Amino acid sequence: MARNEEKAQSMLNRFIALKAEEKKKPKERRPYLASECRDLSEADKWRQQIMREIGRKVAEIQNEGLGEHRLRDLNDEINKLIREKSHWERRIVELGGPNYARHAPKMTDLEGNIVDVPNPSGRGPGYRYFGAAKKLPGVRELFEKPPELRKRRTRYDIYKRIDASYYGYRDDEDGVLERVEGPAEAKMRAEAVEEWKRMEEIRLEAKKAVKSGEVVNVKEVLFEEEEDVVEEERMREREREEKERTEKEREFVAHVPLPDEKEIEKMIVEKKKMELLNKYASEELLVEQTEAKEMLNIQR
Repeated sequence: MARNEEKAQSMLNRFIALKAEEKKKPKERRPYLASECRDLSEADKWRQQIMREIGRKVAEIQNEGLGEHRLRDLNDEINKLIREKSHWERRIVELGGPNYARHAPKMTDLEGNIVDVPNPSGRGPGYRYFGAAKKLPGVRELFEKPPELRKRRTRYDIYKRIDASYYGYRDDEDGVLERVEGPAEAKMRAEAVEEWKRMEEIRLEAKKAVKSGEVVNVKEVLFEEEEDVVEEERMREREREEKERTEKEREFVAHVPLPDEKEIEKMIVEKKKMELLNKYASEELLVEQTEAKEMLNIQR
C-alpha cells in the first residue's frame, strides 16, 4: 500500500514540475557576439551572468587537489570568460552605459602584489592565472621576481648629493649648535688659560734655574709635557749663548796691519834667495855684498 502511495506521490511531483516548466519562458541563450545585442539592460544582464560564472569557476580553482590538467582547463575557461566580459563591457559603453573596465580588479601574485601581464595582441588584458594555477610547474617562475642587482655607485653619483651642508657650513644657521657649544667653549677656554698660566710659571722658574745654574726645588711633580717645556727652555738658553759667542768672534778687529798676497810672495822669494846664498856663497862674499849695499844705500 505504501508503495502505491509513493508511486502516486512521485507521479504527482513529476506532473507538477512538468506544468511549471510549461509555464516558464524558453531559456534564452547568451548571444555569441556582443555586437548583436541592441539593448543596454540585456547587455548588462549578460555581463552579470558572465561574472557569476567567473566567480563560480574561480571558487572551484582554489582546490589544489583537482589535478594539473583540470586546473589548467579551469584557468583557460576563466580567461575565456574574462575576454568575453571585456567584449560586453565595451558594448555597454557603446550603448551609453557605464565603463566597468575602468574600475576592474588587478591580478596579484602569491604575495598579493599587482602583476600586469600584457596581451601580445595589444587588445584587452593578457593571460591570467588564478588560485591553485599560480602554483603549477612553470607558472610559479613567472611570479618570482629576479634578484635585484645592486648597482655600484659611480664617483659622480657619490658627489652629486654633496653640498655645503655636508661640510658643515650650515650648522650655525639654526642657532642650536651655538647654544649647545657655548658653555662647553667657555669651560674649555678657561681651562686652556689656567694651563697656559701654569706653564708660564714653570717656564719662568726653568729660565731662572738655567741663568743661575742652580737647581730649583719644585714642589709638584712635573709631567712629561712640563719636562719638555723645561728642556726646551734650556735649549733656547744654550742657543742664545752660542749665538752671542759667535757674534763676539765676528766683531774681533786686528790692530796690526796684515800683509797682502804680493808682500807675502816677495818675502818668500827673499827667503829662498838668502837660503841659496848661504848654501853656495862664502862668508867673505856675503860680507862684501852687505858692505856694498850699505854704501849704495840699498835696503833689500
